[in-house]
Order: sequence, then structure tokens, then C-alpha cells
Amino acid sequence: MSKVFASLGMSLDGFIAGPNSRPDNPLGDGGMRIHEWVFGVESWRERQSIKGGETNQDDDIVQENFSRAGAYIMGRQMFAEGETGWPDPPPFRAPVFVLTHTPREPWVRQGGTTFTFVSEGIDSALTQARKAAGDKDVQISGGADTVRQYLSAGLLDELQIHLAPLVLGSGVRLFDGVSPGLGLVPTRVVDSPQVTHLTYRITAREPAGEGAAGDSNGGCRVADRDADA
Repeated sequence: MSKVFASLGMSLDGFIAGPNSRPDNPLGDGGMRIHEWVFGVESWRERQSIKGGETNQDDDIVQENFSRAGAYIMGRQMFAEGETGWPDPPPFRAPVFVLTHTPREPWVRQGGTTFTFVSEGIDSALTQARKAAGDKDVQISGGADTVRQYLSAGLLDELQIHLAPLVLGSGVRLFDGVSPGLGLVPTRVVDSPQVTHLTYRITAREPAGEGAAGDSNGGCRVADRDADA
């Protein structure tokens, strides 16, 4: 059976984005530093329509994730921060489902990427993404609120953290508000000079309480708040 996984960069002090993130400041103040390791690898550069790049253990991780993902889910703010910066074709080369409260017609791009805007909540987005992905996996791309909703709902099977050797100091933390009952079992560690790749299998989930990110609006899981980082 296919998996649902998330793959996120993180600073040593637990931030996945800096403060003040917005479309003209993607990932917030200093947030791009978390991802410096990826900018030089061949697989990432190819998806950005840039030639060249390094082939190393970091590149292997990027290529593996691109190969396994048959569909993506992201929050509305993540989409807004990337909409003007992604090349055409966008780097996904697969269907992308955007959680939002604002309906919008699908946006068809080159390379097999169509952005479909889902206002019916995280379950609907995942059902559509699984169907689109076929035998491949579904990647929850972010931002933090979207990943937390899938964690809290017990819908995430695997979490990858790409730990950058820097202290950001402030910004958006991934695990703020996540239940302490979350069970994470390490399954792989890959280190390189610029980053440490950590993979966890999620084994135990404590049900989200009333009003938590994954169970809001009177117990009905909803789409992102259009304020995802």
C-alpha cells in the first residue's frame, strides 16, 4: 500500500521557516538558509530547469523523493509563496492538491502538474491525492499547519527531517501543538557535510483533542486556515 509522507527542512532549534513569511518573502526571514544544502544538487536543479549540479548522498535523497511521490498536498500559503517563483514546468511533475477556503479553478501547468484547490478538508484532499498517485506515495509538502493537521489526524505514515546545522532563533516550529502521544521510530539516518537526513516511521498517535489542529470546527477536520507557513 502506498504511504503518506512529509519531507521538511529544519534548523537545530526546531524551526522549518523563519518569521514574516509571505509570497514576497518565501520561508520567512532566514528560512532559505535551512535549505541551502539542496540548491546545489543535480536532481533539485533539474526540477528547477537549471543545468548542472552535484551528485552525492543529498542528491540521492532528493531523487528518491521525487521518484516516489505520485501526488502532493500543500497549504494555501505555501502555494502562494511558490506560485510566482516556480518555473514552468513546476518542480512537482505530478498533481498537486492545495488546501484552501477559497475555491478556484484548477491551474494546469506543463510537465504533468495541475494544481487542484480543495475546500472540503484534509480527508478529501488525501482521497483525491491517493487516487491521482496510483501505486506511488503522497507527499504532504507543507507548510507546518498542513503537516500538523495530517499528523494529528493519524494520516501521516512517515516523516523526514533534513536537519540543517544552524540556529534560526525564531520562526515557525513544526511540532508546536502536536500531541505528546506521537510515536516516532527512527528508520534511517544519512549524514553529509551540510545536512543530516532523518527518517521516522510514525507508529502511535494520540487522538487530537477538541479544538486541535486536526479536529476543529466542531469535530470536522477542515482545510488549512489560509495562513499556513
